[in-house]
Amino acid sequence: MQDIPTFSRNSKPYIIAEMSGNHNQSLDRALAIVDAAAEAGADAVKLQTYTAETMTLDLREGEFNITDPNSLWVGRNLHELYQQAHTPWKWHQPIIKRAKMRGLACFSSPFDESAVDFLESLDVPAYKIASFECIDLPLVRKAASTGKPLIISTGMATVAEIAEAVDTAREAGCNDLVLLKCTSTYPASPENTNLRTIAHLRELFNCEVGLSDHTMGIGVSVAAVAFGAAVIEKHFTLSRAEGGVDSAFSLEPDELKNLAIETNRAWQALGVVKYGPTAAEEKARDRRRSLYIAQDLEVGDVLTEENLRRIRPGSGLSPKYYNLALGKQIKKAVKKGTPLSWDMLI
Repeated sequence: MQDIPTFSRNSKPYIIAEMSGNHNQSLDRALAIVDAAAEAGADAVKLQTYTAETMTLDLREGEFNITDPNSLWVGRNLHELYQQAHTPWKWHQPIIKRAKMRGLACFSSPFDESAVDFLESLDVPAYKIASFECIDLPLVRKAASTGKPLIISTGMATVAEIAEAVDTAREAGCNDLVLLKCTSTYPASPENTNLRTIAHLRELFNCEVGLSDHTMGIGVSVAAVAFGAAVIEKHFTLSRAEGGVDSAFSLEPDELKNLAIETNRAWQALGVVKYGPTAAEEKARDRRRSLYIAQDLEVGDVLTEENLRRIRPGSGLSPKYYNLALGKQIKKAVKKGTPLSWDMLI
């Protein structure tokens, strides 16, 4: 069995590379995607487990055709799209084996109960419910009843619908739940991403929250970490130029590598509420301004704007004492470049 993944804001963001249909119906390509995800620093590869028959009816009329002019798949028929995009079930075991060999977790989004049964036979370590299936409470119940960690994407879902899914999952035995903020457009725009929802979701449902990100690039995902995202999921391909059902909004290997690096940096930067110098900044105190004698002075000389300067480095009195020091007499001879201290004044 694969190790059970852990999702927590107390560790670096968990990066999921979503393969989806980017294998382009080639097992060799699917295995190459696993290898590339491992080399890029992902924590997991995620599959989708369905067949065209479990997704829809084989009809080519009415709402079974995609007519939205803004869709990447306009003009396609649902059944043929899912036939092209699905991952053959016989591929799951070799893909999981390759992922384990490369140190990656590998789990999947089941799209009906038969997919959960099949994935259980492969002993996957977690489950992901896709946004469109969030309202399929029997499916949520089935996946949650395995007792394994459950990730639920919330694209389009209302608060009431999310609450129903969360209640269903917990009642069925899920103790490790993650909700993903998601915008179900492909690609999604930053303007429609609404990252502030991440913190709100966490407060409402008392669970870890992450982002399923369909925007271009990595900027939105990095920003999500600042709002407490514990999980980042991104579609992944070897090359957008080589095509595929999801390739247009998928990251390439160099981009996934940057995502892993920059989200980790963002997480490290969160820290704690902190004022004053950190231990690493102590040496930088010398680069602050302070009060220095700017001319050679004798006993009794008066400090003026010409012989007392506010300059770097920072070994003298603070600049806030400048006006107080002006007009004071020196009680011992001092050379130009001497930091001012109280014991030099009469």
